[in-house]
Amino acid sequence: MTKIAGLASNRGRNLLHIDDRRPGGAELAVVVANHEGAPVLDAASERGIPTEVVERDDDESRETHEERVLDALSSYDFDLVCLDGYMRVLTETFLDAAPTTLNVHPSLLPSFPGMDAHEQVLDAGVSVTGCTVHVVTDEVDAGPVVTQESVPVYADDDTDSLKTRVLHDAEFTAYPRAVRWFAEDRLHVESEGDELSVTVDGDDGGEFPERRVVSDDRVAELRYGENPHQDAAVYADAAVDEASVVDAPQLNEGAKGLSYNNYNDADAALNLIKEFDEPAAAVIKHTNPAGCATADTLADAYADALATDPMSAFGGIVALNRECDAATAEEIVDSFKEVVVAPSYTDAALDVLTEKENLRVLDVGPLGDRTDSLTEKPLVGGRLVQERDLWAPDREDIEVVTETEPTEEQLETMLFAWKVLKHVKSNGIVFADGTETVGVGMGQVSRVDAVRLAAMKADEHAEGKNADGAVMASDAFFPFPDGVEEAADAGVSAVIQPGGSVNDEDVIEACDERGIPMVFTGRRCFRHD
Repeated sequence: MTKIAGLASNRGRNLLHIDDRRPGGAELAVVVANHEGAPVLDAASERGIPTEVVERDDDESRETHEERVLDALSSYDFDLVCLDGYMRVLTETFLDAAPTTLNVHPSLLPSFPGMDAHEQVLDAGVSVTGCTVHVVTDEVDAGPVVTQESVPVYADDDTDSLKTRVLHDAEFTAYPRAVRWFAEDRLHVESEGDELSVTVDGDDGGEFPERRVVSDDRVAELRYGENPHQDAAVYADAAVDEASVVDAPQLNEGAKGLSYNNYNDADAALNLIKEFDEPAAAVIKHTNPAGCATADTLADAYADALATDPMSAFGGIVALNRECDAATAEEIVDSFKEVVVAPSYTDAALDVLTEKENLRVLDVGPLGDRTDSLTEKPLVGGRLVQERDLWAPDREDIEVVTETEPTEEQLETMLFAWKVLKHVKSNGIVFADGTETVGVGMGQVSRVDAVRLAAMKADEHAEGKNADGAVMASDAFFPFPDGVEEAADAGVSAVIQPGGSVNDEDVIEACDERGIPMVFTGRRCFRHD
């Protein structure tokens, strides 16, 4: 375990934060202050951390004072020294005798070194500042950089607001990172003559880099968030070229702006229809497909999608992967919808759509390729980052595991259903016929319940279609035969699923007993957001 000797002159908030975080298992072994009134002393004592006070006499040299600091530290075991607002310039007397010594400076060195860094930043009028963790040398703020963290400078900033942001958003991130690297034996300080240099093992780039800096621009403040008591805003990543709802122009002037939920649902709808090359339409409610279809014409695709669950589609989001024409627009306005998303619109379609006062009409431009490779989920205290699930099986990817072979029509439906299924919250089940959905079971904690929900939707909510003869797609394996047994009772005639359960043989046997063909994809498509 790495033990730290902390040197501070004031509150020592970075040291206390490091003690809270214990990066790499490091902990404070002792805190030394250079005057009795330093608030860090009481804070450390309350935590059970030993403290020492070594004041410098008026006529005492720096070297002599440092020798007394070293003497005070001599009874403690420590591997690293961390300064935090320690208002003394250290000399070789201390630095040669102590282990690696780090400090954090409230600017992006070499810019704005020394005292009053925040005042220097504001006077210079720069738009970005931050902090620098560096190795301490006998030259002020000139040691080799270990790591840095940036923060924006806003037009209404003063010294206090900037100091607070740099501390909480930069120093509280960068300093624990540097300590963690040291504790993990990844931080190496090399000396060549009088020069020091720093290397960090594994501080690499790539798709999942060691460090990330995210910078987005606010596009709009929203009326509210998911609920009226929550404030919200939408931010844009200007580096993304892929078609997106984030900054898509709203073509019907005067309509109310998009809400938080509108953006969320519209993004889900757009991502779904990007799966298809054929004319495709999807209706989304609470980020789940109420229905999806492809057809020879866009109007037919929309009609088939809507017919899956017109009751749930009420107040939903419509996404199209072709230019919206007048025929499709007439179908859309026949029932209440919140938002329409498409790559373009004919003038006649716009005449129809804009007659609806608050139907928001978004033009996302040409869909093109799906180039954004990662997806993120914010967490309290961080975020999850993963590769975007852009995979869908083709004929070569599926394995027929039953005695009965699927027909060509069933295979086509399986591949269609899987593309929709990727956008259904898990546990997810899709019933499909041809290239249209007939029932969707989403967000259930039991896979059997998801099957039952899809069957109920198909038989009670769908218009002009039902579960009889449908293909069932499951986003993960069936742990027991009951899921396919339930589906068979509902009329399902074929199954596509990942496979991989310890009970696969029992599930296959249940299908064989009923003459139902089943294929495995070898991959699941969970969606938990």
